[in-house]
Amino acid sequence: MSETADIDIPDISTLSLNLPTTTSEPQIEVPPHRSHDPANNFKRSDPFQFGSRYLLPNDDPYEFNAWDHVEPSAADLAYFQSQLAAQRASPVSPFDKSRFNSSPEKWWNRFYTNNTANFFKDRKWLQQEFPVLKEVTKKDAGRRRILEVGAGAGNTCFPILRGNENPELVVYACDYSSKAVQLIREAEAYDDRYVRAEVWDVTSHELPAGLEETSVDVVLMIFVFSALHPSQWRRAVSNVWRILRPGGEVCFRDYGRGDLAQVRMRKGRWMQENFYIRGDGTRVYFFGQDELKEIWGNGAFAEGTDGQDDEGLEHGKFRDETPDFNDSITAMSSSDMNHSKKQLKKTPFEIQSLGVDRRLLVNRQKQLKMFRCWMQGRFRKPSP
Repeated sequence: MSETADIDIPDISTLSLNLPTTTSEPQIEVPPHRSHDPANNFKRSDPFQFGSRYLLPNDDPYEFNAWDHVEPSAADLAYFQSQLAAQRASPVSPFDKSRFNSSPEKWWNRFYTNNTANFFKDRKWLQQEFPVLKEVTKKDAGRRRILEVGAGAGNTCFPILRGNENPELVVYACDYSSKAVQLIREAEAYDDRYVRAEVWDVTSHELPAGLEETSVDVVLMIFVFSALHPSQWRRAVSNVWRILRPGGEVCFRDYGRGDLAQVRMRKGRWMQENFYIRGDGTRVYFFGQDELKEIWGNGAFAEGTDGQDDEGLEHGKFRDETPDFNDSITAMSSSDMNHSKKQLKKTPFEIQSLGVDRRLLVNRQKQLKMFRCWMQGRFRKPSP
């Protein structure tokens, strides 16, 4: 007999254990624009999520490389004004001013000779920012035409075509740089069934080859309007009006006033207020929001603008140094010309949206802050 035979051992099969319960802390989900986790953050290769990351009062500005919609401080604005004063005090010489304005396409040809398609990143964010591009590229969208003004090396048209499901879509990629057009035509992705690259100046008297008036559904103007002299804006707007069908849309993005590129302009680059020549000879203008409303939404260029100064800017109006507005539509019949002129006077573009996209970029190693500023809008040609 074992030593435990007389011991009463209770049946523990029916006993329950009352162990203390432990509660884990709730997991706070970090949104991708705030995450440092490689599996849960926005990569540079993703379409950029504009407006996602706000700099809050308790945030460390050097935690991330970029923040959205950050307004410059009073000190930043004072520095910007001091930079402008220094730029005005050392303008472009009259000789260089004439040289750079006389044939701007020459300088862009040189630019694209030195900087091929790899210079600019593909604009993968286009459909996100401009929903009309999703509509015209749908499989059942039917016959659609997109005109890109200032197509460069194809960093806009080719991303659109890669996501296109519409067999009846054609993108007209136009630039006044023959070298840029050559780069598009020589690209592996170039297929003239869906993209037509043509040399065309948006300020010229003619429309692009293969296009007629009111034949285009969407006009893309991505960082191109700023390359024009202010005296050319009127003709550019009238040409866009001519070529866009009623109900068609202009997708616009360009440089805003106070952008880092403007603040950093060196001496000898200032040509007139907010208009500069870059070191490579190309021109750039920095826009204000109210200024663009005047240009596109208030019909600023629909009627004569007498009394402006020679620099083309006074009291929010702009001087047209090109021939008379009628000259820009000489290819039209007399009746059509009068109709279009009358229509443009009465019905400027409808501004669907027009905003300022500000971004604070930081150099975390050097503890530097850099402000970027872009203007983005959608302008619609009214239907009759």
